[in-house]
Amino acid sequence: MTRRQWLATGLAGAAALSGAGLLSTFLYHGRKAPVAILRADDYSRPLERLLCEGLQELGFNAAAVKGKRILLKPNLVEVDRSAPQVNTHPALVRATVEAFRSLGAASVIVGEGSGHSLDSLYVFERSGLREALAGSGARFIDLNYQDPVIVANEWRYSSLRTLAFPEIIKQVDWVVSMPKMKTHHWAGVTLSMKNLFGMMPGSYYGWPKNVLHHAGLSECIADIALTLRPQLAIVDGIIGMEGDGPIMGDPVKAGVIVMGTELPAVDATCARLMAVNPDRVPHLAMAKKAGFTIDAWGIDQVGESIRSARREFRLIPSIPAQRDLRR
Repeated sequence: MTRRQWLATGLAGAAALSGAGLLSTFLYHGRKAPVAILRADDYSRPLERLLCEGLQELGFNAAAVKGKRILLKPNLVEVDRSAPQVNTHPALVRATVEAFRSLGAASVIVGEGSGHSLDSLYVFERSGLREALAGSGARFIDLNYQDPVIVANEWRYSSLRTLAFPEIIKQVDWVVSMPKMKTHHWAGVTLSMKNLFGMMPGSYYGWPKNVLHHAGLSECIADIALTLRPQLAIVDGIIGMEGDGPIMGDPVKAGVIVMGTELPAVDATCARLMAVNPDRVPHLAMAKKAGFTIDAWGIDQVGESIRSARREFRLIPSIPAQRDLRR
């Protein structure tokens, strides 16, 4: 089913069967969620080739990708190029564009709706991403000012009855969440699910997406991710952030890219790589309650092992959201 068909039928993602547990049982019965952990020590190595290998492992071969219109959603927070732990690295975004192009994608769009800036284009230009994408054929769009597409919030972890997505979702076949691997002072960790806050138009939800925060931060993370159901997550963990994330934390060389088709499973894998217990992350616990797998036994992991790639991210005990993440 294409994203346009999804909208036309009014399914509102996985939740539209209302019996969330029943649907999730159907989705996961008899199969595991595939997740690939790729070793990447720095941004100067040939990332496009590495990404193509990861895509192939996950079933994204030329036959699957050919003709697809793809939206990449990186994490663009601040304009400071000297802090590689803040934004999804421009080199990884460019390599992802090239990887999908090489597999026959019809178009690749990069979009962000920054929560900290009223002008995502300014962040795009000053962060180095515009320079990195020059000549790639990929265009950038500010999701904050897109007309909203209103769908029912059937999961209802938050108090929101509906969710407003940007109209670009009607014009693409796949959405790819491309977060930075970071700790977070309110959500505990910020990965591919939390990254989707930047999909939500600021012109509708305010800055920094205040409506979503007031409706319940972790609850909205779960509602948005489980409703939108992006086709892929690619997590930039080459250099991550520990401590007081998502902006003020310190860089940490985790040396990995984590990819997968089910965001809760990807984020649970990232949490384990960060020495965080996924069950202690509220929005991951909500995804598990809805039937989405975060347990290691439900994940078909390929590539590097968690044991070999694990890097303990520093947490701050005085931050309530981080206090019990290792229990």
